[in-house]
Amino acid sequence: MSAGFHEVSFPLALAFGSSGGPERRTEVVTLASGREERNQRWADSRRRYNVGSGVRSRADMERLIAFFEERRGRLYGFRFRDRSDFSSAPAPAEPGPFDQRIGTGDGTTTEFLLVKRYGDGLAPWLREIEKPVEGTIRIGVGGVEKAAGAFSLDVATGRIAFSSGHVPAAGAVITAGFLFDVPVRFDTDRLDIDLAAFEAGEAPSVPIVEIKP
Repeated sequence: MSAGFHEVSFPLALAFGSSGGPERRTEVVTLASGREERNQRWADSRRRYNVGSGVRSRADMERLIAFFEERRGRLYGFRFRDRSDFSSAPAPAEPGPFDQRIGTGDGTTTEFLLVKRYGDGLAPWLREIEKPVEGTIRIGVGGVEKAAGAFSLDVATGRIAFSSGHVPAAGAVITAGFLFDVPVRFDTDRLDIDLAAFEAGEAPSVPIVEIKP
């Protein structure tokens, strides 16, 4: 476990009611001609969420406060299940061994990083998956699913390591299916909870943000 990251999951019941999604940073300059020049400032997107909307009862609030205190506010990262995007397969399908292409064998390389591909057209984006869910990984090599003993998975980094005797041959396409979490931290050191507003139906604002653990 990283010194700044706890391998624990934010309560799924609270994550189910959260809101948020990916954010990108693009610089837009309008020229005298009226045309635009656009520059991509971030190579990858970064996800932001508000988990306060998942708090629906006093019991939920107590669970949130306990989780926040154990993470020491912004100090420690943790796992978060994005209910809109947590699988290698399109909803509602279950993960399969041929969902995502993660590499091509060369006969010697034994380790490969899990990735998820977004888009099929002009500019697809590959997202590195660093927090897969243990027990959900399925691996295919050359169109054939591999048995669990043929590889191991580091759930803290998303790296697949093939066992001796199972190293993918040169040219063999390596694929994977999995569920995954997002590495995040609280984006505040303060929980501002107004009980009167909460009892009137107003959810507290509790921002969290994706990190690189």
